[in-house]
Amino acid sequence: MKPDEVAVADKIFKRMIGSETIQNRIVELGEELNQEFEGKKPIFLGILNGCFLFMADLIKQIDVPCEVAFMKVSSYHGGMESKKVITEDYDLKMDITNRHIVIVEDIVDTGHTMRFITDKLVARNPASVSIVTLLHKPDAMEHQIDELKYIAFKIENKFVVGYGLDYKGLGRNLNDIYQVVQ
Repeated sequence: MKPDEVAVADKIFKRMIGSETIQNRIVELGEELNQEFEGKKPIFLGILNGCFLFMADLIKQIDVPCEVAFMKVSSYHGGMESKKVITEDYDLKMDITNRHIVIVEDIVDTGHTMRFITDKLVARNPASVSIVTLLHKPDAMEHQIDELKYIAFKIENKFVVGYGLDYKGLGRNLNDIYQVVQ
């Protein structure tokens, strides 16, 4: 294996985005979000499990009064392929009527999960719904997601792991983001 590669389960991954680059971009996103939500007391809604590292680092950059909450939905089952059926493991347990919701997601690829979540939230009459994602795969999109307003990195439609993203339950603890080696 090369120095910029890691083994996760039965696959080899090559470093794609280093931790310093990730942290610098999160600082920039924090500045944008602070400006956008000044005086609005947003709820930052993390989508578990993948968002946990990104959300923790992002929230440290937020200076405006805000709340933090979580939901958990599933569209992957241990492998590299997303399934089209979304299962809801843990719903948001608070009233969001007239509140500004900022969904914090690790990756938006097909858009199935985000469409499911945003439709569910919009039905609860929030003031606004915005999405901030660490990674976006524009070439994989199958849904129009107007709420996707804050993107840390646009990447190719390749499977990635690290910094919260997993493969077969492993690799979430990596500080960098790695792309599968074909």
